Amino acid sequence: MNIFIDNRSDEPIYNQIYRRMRELILDGEIDQDQALPSIRTLARDLRISVITTKRAYDELEKEGYIYTVPGKGSYAARRNKQLIQEQGLVEIEAHLDAVHTLALRCGLSKQQVQDMLDLLWE
Repeated sequence: MNIFIDNRSDEPIYNQIYRRMRELILDGEIDQDQALPSIRTLARDLRISVITTKRAYDELEKEGYIYTVPGKGSYAARRNKQLIQEQGLVEIEAHLDAVHTLALRCGLSKQQVQDMLDLLWE
């Protein structure tokens, strides 16, 4: 599993793990029902606290990306397309809100922003 921890980042380590594992699951690089490294193994491999790894796994489970079988381990959950789409919409809305704020600050019109989006879309 390819997880890189940036110790210079302001982002908490548990969130870096959460974000990367979520990406791997959503992108299909971790298959549905595939076993994940144990919390202790991942902590050892990343040279971080077991508590930090557990927090990342807890967040992933709370959001429905993984499930845990007591005594067996954690596994990638089925990818719920509606859940994935809804979470994507939330992220897009946050980014668009930031774009809107920045565009206003820069004095750009809605049409100018739309033209930029059209260029990116192509």
